[in-house]
Amino acid sequence: MTTSATPGPGPTENSLRRALKRARDGVTLDVSEAAVLLQARGEHLADLTASAARVRDAGLDAAGRPGVITYSKSVFIPLTRLCRDKCHYCTFVTVPGRLRRDGHGMFMSPDEVLDIARKGAALGCKEALITLGDKPEDRWPEAREWLDAHGYDDTIAYVRAISIRVLEETGLLPHLNPGVLTWTDFQRLKPVAPSMGMMLETTATRLWSEPGGPHYGSPDKEPAVRLRVLEDAGRSSVPFTSGLLIGIGETYEERAESLFALRRTARAYHGIQELIIQNFRAKPDTAMRGMPDAELDELVATVAVARHIMGPAANIQAPPNLVDSEYGRLIGAGVDDWGGVSPLTIDHVNPERPWPKIEELAEKSRAAGFELRERLCVYPEFVRRGEPWLDPRLRPHVAALADPATGLAREDAVVEGRPWQEPDEVFTASGRTDLHATIDTEGRTSDRRDDFDEVYGDWAALREAAAPGMAPERIDTDVRAALATAADDPTKLTDAEALALLHADGPALDALCKVADDVRRSAVGDEVTYIVTRNINFTNVCYTGCRFCAFAQRRTDADAYTLSLDQVADRAQQAWEVGAVEVCMQGGIHPDLPGTAYFDIARAVKARVPGMHVHAFSPMEVVNGATRTGLSIREWLTAAKEAGLDSIPGTAAEILDDEVRWVLTKGKLPAATWIEVVEIAHELGIRSSSTMMYGHVDQPRHWLGHLRTLAGIQQRTGGFTEFVTLPFIHTNAPVYLAGIARPGPSTRDNRAVTAMARLLLHPYIPNIQTSWVKLGTEGAAEMLRSGANDLGGTLMEETISRMAGSSYGSYKSVQDLVAVADAAGRPAKPRTTLYGEVPEERRRAAAASDGHLPELLPVLD
Repeated sequence: MTTSATPGPGPTENSLRRALKRARDGVTLDVSEAAVLLQARGEHLADLTASAARVRDAGLDAAGRPGVITYSKSVFIPLTRLCRDKCHYCTFVTVPGRLRRDGHGMFMSPDEVLDIARKGAALGCKEALITLGDKPEDRWPEAREWLDAHGYDDTIAYVRAISIRVLEETGLLPHLNPGVLTWTDFQRLKPVAPSMGMMLETTATRLWSEPGGPHYGSPDKEPAVRLRVLEDAGRSSVPFTSGLLIGIGETYEERAESLFALRRTARAYHGIQELIIQNFRAKPDTAMRGMPDAELDELVATVAVARHIMGPAANIQAPPNLVDSEYGRLIGAGVDDWGGVSPLTIDHVNPERPWPKIEELAEKSRAAGFELRERLCVYPEFVRRGEPWLDPRLRPHVAALADPATGLAREDAVVEGRPWQEPDEVFTASGRTDLHATIDTEGRTSDRRDDFDEVYGDWAALREAAAPGMAPERIDTDVRAALATAADDPTKLTDAEALALLHADGPALDALCKVADDVRRSAVGDEVTYIVTRNINFTNVCYTGCRFCAFAQRRTDADAYTLSLDQVADRAQQAWEVGAVEVCMQGGIHPDLPGTAYFDIARAVKARVPGMHVHAFSPMEVVNGATRTGLSIREWLTAAKEAGLDSIPGTAAEILDDEVRWVLTKGKLPAATWIEVVEIAHELGIRSSSTMMYGHVDQPRHWLGHLRTLAGIQQRTGGFTEFVTLPFIHTNAPVYLAGIARPGPSTRDNRAVTAMARLLLHPYIPNIQTSWVKLGTEGAAEMLRSGANDLGGTLMEETISRMAGSSYGSYKSVQDLVAVADAAGRPAKPRTTLYGEVPEERRRAAAASDGHLPELLPVLD
């Protein structure tokens, strides 16, 4: 085929026979072998499809639905046909003037959407396929005006709102195709749609970057951007549909590379629910109207190769309206799904190609030996998996339509609207609520959560991804010259000099720590500060998939717990009675937790103890709250401040380098989003700490980048109160148990990081805190001699590090902290969260109790 074939001669007979044998034998193919098999024709193609069909059949047997081919009964809702892209083959996209001439708005109105959805529900449809152009407001003022007039900040806000109305008023399940999404977009849309999708189409960058290419001039069709979307979907645990568009000018090698890119993402996150292999069909009035259609043999061969590459567990679809009733050949090549088929609406992307009748599909499938069964927009595997793939707000909607035994659609399901609402009784005390005390006496129930092999993604794929970033680098910069610069003016340290110092050891490290200690003395004096505070971790139920975290549990795990609002307030009151000036409150990203729950927590503490400083909610929790409520980050933080939030912890930073972050965590917020949250908080007058967790899969170059980033933020906002060093606790960390991370930082690492934090953050962040929880008394004292000036808090209860395997206890008394300062030869002084003077009344209360609770027992209901 001229649109796809690599220039020059095709594969040799020997290369075809060799590749076919490997496929028959079930041997893993490489890109070159896949490219050869894509060109199989005649008897060779028959051989290829036969082995692909066997792979498919094995997968169906393993899934418990042998001989079943599926489809989804749907309605197609083109929410807007405006788009900022200019794909050269597309007739779906139009311009505002044409929409007006045809009597249409820039977006479909809610009434128009609901009219289609209600008619579909009456016909037994269960899926609302909501498709639209990418970010039309970025190109068309008319789109922006429509959104503004109807009260939506952006297109995604309208997609979210209309999805909720579809769920509540019709019972159809939204499957969203809004184009390129950010990580934050996924958090906004996941609560309103069981599944989403975006075609990868191709990874051939030249088809996007070169003039005349089918994607030239379309910013959202850059392959790297689209691959990032697939990864963010996996990180967000969103069941996701993707696939290829074949015959648009790609070579066979490029097509094979695209399939392998999809396999890498599917393997890493287990989130690609379906792969669509779609054949190009030329359309009139497009720039590619003269291109030949992708031939049927091309499609059949690509389906078969995709089956071999993706394996038996993959779901592979080919649109039945694009193949002229040649259904048998596609079934023979390894498809197991026909995609969405509508008895009501046309295929708005291919309007010239009508859907087949469902009865015809059933007959053709039966002729090939398969039973046609209806599925939902979300595939059976994900229906049965449940959390974290299905948001709790959607579970009742999916359960009403799904057969619990198979995960397929229930034939007798009544399609009707149901409330979309937060789960009831979120703040009911449950589980091991005394963990803050018994972690020190009884310890963990086990060293890992029950879903260790699923929740974090594929460990083997992660190991491959982590290897390049963990490779050490050679440092040739003169350490002596770097020390001289640091002693003279640390703000003049170059990156090369800073890296040399981060690698320092022996006498050079001793000299570095002395320089840092001298800078500390000149910046903040000799007093070692500390705060009388209580940690309150209100839940440890979390499915985010942070691979360094041993605190997070499934709701059914033996060590899982959730506190009630009264228990949170009781603990705050207990802390106040023994002299605390602050409570630090953080929790897991509990799937049942509504976005407003954080406001309730802050109000509960302020109502009970009005004078307590509420230092709470990491940037990850802020984003979680904002996306669940549909508020912007600024709006959510403003509301949280009104509810009683005083400052936020700068945790969830880990390392602000996505190369490292995506190894450490499956689903936590990207570095850019962390920065966005803290900068908005600072703009609103909500100050924060800053942190860095190190000693896992990172290297000194990552520490340098992180510290430079924090210094830059502080120069812009001035909102950081301190920098906190957080050495990685490896003992029970999943990423260590899986054999990927190293066993925490060395003493050399701790000294170098503390000293360089003092130098690289000078004079912008004057307070450098060391962690007694992670380092112990002697280690913390050593850091006080290496540039640190703050010991953090008494904590009173500390669960996160103890769950990870820290052996240094859950609390320190005031005298314990004073003793650490004494060991460093320095005086100690209490402080407030913002490093102010502690009121005399608070000092007396802390002195009377020595800053810790009389007994660490569970708070009774």
